[in-house]
Amino acid sequence: MNAYEVLKERGFIEQMTHEDEIKALFEKGGVTFYIGIDPTADSLHVGHFLTVMAMAHMQRCGNRPICLMGGGTGMIGDPSGKADMRQMMTVETIDNNVACIKEQLSHFINFDNNSAIIVNNADWLRNLNYIEFLRDIGVHFSVNRMLAADCFKTRMDKEAGLSFLEFNYMIMQGYDFFELYNRHNCVMQLGGNDQWSNIIAGVELIRRKLGKPAYGMTFKLLTNSEGIKMGKTVSGAVWLDPQKTTPYEFFQYWRNIGDKDVEKCLALLTFLPMEEVRRLGALEGSEINKAKEVLAFELTKIVHGEAEATKAQEAARALFGKGVVAGSVPTTELSASDFAEGMDILTLLTTTGIVPSRSEGRRAVQQGGVKVAEQPITDLEFKVTTALFTDGKLLIQKGKKTFHNVVIK
Repeated sequence: MNAYEVLKERGFIEQMTHEDEIKALFEKGGVTFYIGIDPTADSLHVGHFLTVMAMAHMQRCGNRPICLMGGGTGMIGDPSGKADMRQMMTVETIDNNVACIKEQLSHFINFDNNSAIIVNNADWLRNLNYIEFLRDIGVHFSVNRMLAADCFKTRMDKEAGLSFLEFNYMIMQGYDFFELYNRHNCVMQLGGNDQWSNIIAGVELIRRKLGKPAYGMTFKLLTNSEGIKMGKTVSGAVWLDPQKTTPYEFFQYWRNIGDKDVEKCLALLTFLPMEEVRRLGALEGSEINKAKEVLAFELTKIVHGEAEATKAQEAARALFGKGVVAGSVPTTELSASDFAEGMDILTLLTTTGIVPSRSEGRRAVQQGGVKVAEQPITDLEFKVTTALFTDGKLLIQKGKKTFHNVVIK
């Protein structure tokens, strides 16, 4: 199967600029394409991972990825899907984030022998001559068409409106495609469905200015069966960095997704053959939990390696079997002196991050959802002392799915 057939079968494709031409392009193979990533944090998250998987599938089919780091565009921030302007970052922060993301991408994309490359749009955007840029590039953009784009229309309806700074983002992203076409013969841009307007801007710029064919394709955003974006938990985003989201937490997130989302996630986020994906997705009742465990294991293996995936799987099984695999559960180290006079249960729950606030901790205790050392806690005044620890460790549980180790240092 060529890349188009693979992406279509697995459910990635949402929109294309020139469907017949794109099909023919992939049948021929050897397509140089790019996906842009703005360095808004020092790690990729689950939302990014869908496009990274699409990139990996395309590379496996013989095409050449360009991973474009937004060291330039990140200084402005994409207004797409944002109710307010993004927080401005320093150049130092942006450059550090770029370095971290480059390292992560090397785990998923093969850069050997120039089979894929990483470039940074800071190389051409940060030192632009503004007047020359407006005369050479800006002249090809219609303000009327830009204002009609969804990424701008939604912001125009907000009280804060759209800043002129952000209004430049579409032009800059279009210029990125133009530069990559000239520098690396890149003929296609891929991205999430919220990037459609920005992608069209680059395609049209190349076709108008150079008279050459260029193409765009968008992927479905990673949402659940109710249309809500996946990859968020009470504590924040699900990151690929193990320091931000541990392999165990990562595994548990996928192990606990909704039944209706299992088959889609297996298709989009793993390399399992589609025959196996459909078989697992067809399981019903309690059997669907087997499919969820396969999803969690396969995805954790891709992101964190097989050893960590196995460790997380064993920890999950042991916990639900009333045992604990040391070091596999999120852990907080506290001083023995913190428990000298006893630490109240609400303080412990918030200090470890098991709950985001005392009010939520209070509700969890009152509803019988908290256990300390496997004993239910219903008294809000309950104090945890060192006497409850075994070999310096104490297991806290909230609900059926959240476990946390407290270790005395």
